[in-house]
Amino acid sequence: MDLEARAHSAHPEALRLWLRLLTCTQLVEKQVRTALREQFDTTLPRFDLMAQLERAPEGLRMNELSRRMMVTGGNVTGITDQLVAEGLVERIDVEGDRRAWRVRLTPKGRTAFDDMASSHEGWIVEAFAALDDDEIARLHLLLGKVKTRFQEAG
Repeated sequence: MDLEARAHSAHPEALRLWLRLLTCTQLVEKQVRTALREQFDTTLPRFDLMAQLERAPEGLRMNELSRRMMVTGGNVTGITDQLVAEGLVERIDVEGDRRAWRVRLTPKGRTAFDDMASSHEGWIVEAFAALDDDEIARLHLLLGKVKTRFQEAG
C-alpha cells in the first residue's frame, strides 16, 4: 500500500494531493536508485555528492557538502572515502586550516558523473512521459507557487 492509498474521498483534496506527490516522489526515486545500481553500480547518495561537486569545480569543504546534501558529516565522510578509494574524487588541503580540506571531482570522476547524469536525465524525462510539455510546464508553475509561499513565510 502506498501513501496515497491511505487517503479517501472524505479527506481534503489538498491532503490527497500531498500524498500523491509523496507517492510519485517515492516511485521515481525508487526507479532512479535501481537504475543507478544496475547501470553504474552506485547509489543515489554517491550520485548526489558527485552532483554537488560537479556544480563546484574548485571543490567544496566537507561541511559545505554536508549542508548542501542535508546529511551528517559522518555520512559525507563515508561516501567521500569510498569515492576517493575509487579515484573519483580527491581531497585537497585548505590553505590556513590544517584540519579542513576540500573535495573535488577528479577527471575520472567527472567523466563517470557525466555518464550518470546523462542517463539520470533520461530516466526523469521518462518518468514524466505521461505528461505533455504544456502539462509539465503547468505543474512546474503550480508547484512553484507552493514553494514561493513557503519561501516568503520563512
